[in-house]
Amino acid sequence: MTPDQAVLVERVRALIADEPVVREVSMFGGRSVMVNEKMIVSALKDGGLLVRVDADQHDELLGRPGAVQAEMGPNRDMGPGWIEVAADTASDDEQLASWIGIAMDYNQAVTGGHQ
Repeated sequence: MTPDQAVLVERVRALIADEPVVREVSMFGGRSVMVNEKMIVSALKDGGLLVRVDADQHDELLGRPGAVQAEMGPNRDMGPGWIEVAADTASDDEQLASWIGIAMDYNQAVTGGHQ
């Protein structure tokens, strides 16, 4: 992991410390955090954050500071439900907590909450 990724992963861990089923895996070019076996976020190499959100909220969430449509590569977007948050936005504690909350709301909706 890059230093920026390592710091971001530590901050994410602190925000979800009460979750009973958490693991981390390498994917999407980052360090992904899974809750209840579903990805909530991935810390990207540059310190940015890939966030899994409800597709119905996707367009609204793109209006938030630092949020852009996530891409798998040039001109290949990941579709609704995948948002990338810029590193400078993810470095703000309040913004990070907000994005983790959004990701956890979606996670609990699709997994039935705590197991």
